[in-house]
Amino acid sequence: MTTDYSPRLFERDSDIRAIGEGLLARTLPREAWTHEAHLGACLWLVSERPDIDIDAEIATIISRYNESVGGVNDDTQGYHDSITRAYVAGVRLFLSETAETGLSARVNAMLRSDVGRRDWPLRFYSRELLFSVPARRGFVEPDLMPLP
Repeated sequence: MTTDYSPRLFERDSDIRAIGEGLLARTLPREAWTHEAHLGACLWLVSERPDIDIDAEIATIISRYNESVGGVNDDTQGYHDSITRAYVAGVRLFLSETAETGLSARVNAMLRSDVGRRDWPLRFYSRELLFSVPARRGFVEPDLMPLP
């Protein structure tokens, strides 16, 4: 199930904040919206932006960003609700267990952890369910084990 993975780490807290702010402002270059950027922005939103209700707003934030850089949110591409919500749960779990302080230290530790792996949601979902249209278009409960 798991694959070798060496994440691209962040040098500065300001780099992560710039990604999060670029996501919100829809000014982040499309090529900067990597797996690591997704997780860094999520941790930043959860830990430093209490003014944003991530559970209520994350789908709109990411979908509008995707559209702003020419992307499409449909049955095969763009925003994926179940993957996003799995990682939000993972970020919260990681934050509840880490002793790291400093934004980049926390994000880098998370990227090196199981939660940071690209295949982490497949611990909870079968591949068939996770990559289904219903799981992309809305949150679908996992079929292997509950999310943390």
